[in-house]
Amino acid sequence: MVRIIVTGATGRMGSRIAALSKEYQGLELAGALERKGHEGIGREVGQLIGIGETKIRLSESLGEIIGNADVIIDFTSTEASLEHARSAAARKKAMVIGTTGFSKEAMEEIREMSRDIPLVFAPNMSVGVNLLLKVLQDVARVLGDEYDIEIVEAHHRMKKDAPSGTALKMAQVIAQAVNRSFDEVAVYARKGLTGERSKKEIGIQTVRAGDIVGEHTVLFGGLGERIEITHKASSRDTFARGALKAALWIAGKEPGLYDMQDVLGLK
Repeated sequence: MVRIIVTGATGRMGSRIAALSKEYQGLELAGALERKGHEGIGREVGQLIGIGETKIRLSESLGEIIGNADVIIDFTSTEASLEHARSAAARKKAMVIGTTGFSKEAMEEIREMSRDIPLVFAPNMSVGVNLLLKVLQDVARVLGDEYDIEIVEAHHRMKKDAPSGTALKMAQVIAQAVNRSFDEVAVYARKGLTGERSKKEIGIQTVRAGDIVGEHTVLFGGLGERIEITHKASSRDTFARGALKAALWIAGKEPGLYDMQDVLGLK
C-alpha cells in the first residue's frame, strides 16, 4: 500500500486528488496539509472536502505527519512546494510536484534534491497532454523551418503564472526537436511595428478568463495550409488522476528527477 500526503488538501487541485485517491487500489490517504492559520486546521478532511469520513485531520505542519507517508503530492505554490520538497528530501520521502512557475534557481535546487529522493516533476499531469508532447516532437521534425510555430494557452483568471508551464514545456519540446535554443527563439508578446516574423521564433500567447480549466493549441502555419493541434481539459480530475498514477509509479523508485513521460512509458 502506497501512503500519500496531499498538500493544499482543501484547494482546487488538492481536494480532487484527496477525493479521487479513494478510487485507486494500492493507494491510501495518510495525511492532508494546509497553510498555517487555515480555518480547517484540526478538522476531519473528508468533511471539509465533501467525501465522507477519512479519519484524517487537516494539519498545518508537514513535519508532524511526514512519517506517515511514502509519497507527498504537491500542487500548491512555488514557495510552499520548494519548502515541502526540502522536508521530503530530509526525510527521504518520494514526491510528486505539479506546481508551475519555478525560477531557474528553484528548479536547480529541485534537481539537487532529486539526487536524494525519487521525484516526479511535470507541469501537466494529463495523459492526453503528455501524449501530445510526444506527437509534437515528430510533427515539428517533419515540418521543419518552413512552418511557423505558435502556441496559444488559456486558463482561469486565478492562475498566477504566465505562460502556463504546459505551454513552456510544449515550446521547449518543439525547440529541441528542430534544434533551436528555446531561450533565443521564444517570443511572448507582440506589439507595434515588430517587423517580419522570423522562421526560427516560437510564439507563446496567453489568455486568462473566467473558469477555463486549461486549453492549449499549437499551430504550425505554412504557405497554403496550417495544422492546429489542441488539447482542452474540462475537469481538474484529469490532472488529479495523473498525479495519483505518478504517486503509485514513483513509490520505491531510485532517486532521480522523473516526469510524466517516464510514468506513462512514453520515453
